[in-house]
Amino acid sequence: MDQAQRRILGQSLSIPTAQPKRKRTSVMSLFSKVSWKLRFQKREPLKNVFFILAEKAYDPSAKKRHMAIRGLGTMASETPDKVRKYKKIVLDLLVHGLYDPVSFEVIHESMKTLTIILGKIQGKGLGSFFVDITLQTRTLLDDDNDNLRYSAFVLFGQLAAFAGRKWKKFFTSQVKQTQDSLLVHLQDRNPQVARACKTAFRACSPFLRQRKEYSFQNEEDQRNSKLCRQLSHYHPELLQFLYANKIL
Repeated sequence: MDQAQRRILGQSLSIPTAQPKRKRTSVMSLFSKVSWKLRFQKREPLKNVFFILAEKAYDPSAKKRHMAIRGLGTMASETPDKVRKYKKIVLDLLVHGLYDPVSFEVIHESMKTLTIILGKIQGKGLGSFFVDITLQTRTLLDDDNDNLRYSAFVLFGQLAAFAGRKWKKFFTSQVKQTQDSLLVHLQDRNPQVARACKTAFRACSPFLRQRKEYSFQNEEDQRNSKLCRQLSHYHPELLQFLYANKIL
């Protein structure tokens, strides 16, 4: 096993010292199985590591799913060409992880890995995955868990850059529905989340731009008035940015 493979597997299978002995044993068992499979390969290309991690990303054990997705994130950072080659497989399992029904750790790791991968592929070739990722990420912006909220704002802001023409109408509707969350979390109790929200707000601001034919609508006027009042009090520089870019 070469150095890159050891690093990827080592990071994905890292064991916190505070884990109970039973959990540490199961993690070591997974590591042993992975190592055993790799030893039977005369050559050990990274694609073997990739497919093992991809398989474990669907494992019944949430702990193994979490570690596998972490490993894929490491692989995306260190060997992006390999991830690009299997982009559709990776996106499919990460979207699956994003909707994990039982583990917020799996959801969080999926968002972090998606952020890495979207950056590497520059949002190209997302297809309908863009819709799935956007819908679920939007629901996590108001989550009680600080880490989930932070990663959700980072990812949502990143999606704004990759909406393009194909998904512009869809993403505009999502941003409109998210406007209240963006306002609330500008004053998030967690400063890191508040900063991520502010960055996402800037990224999404073009999608808040009014079309002239709808500028007379009272409901829209009221929402913009509320937006201006809140921003002028808490974030005057952000309000100035919106006016300068004719968003308000």
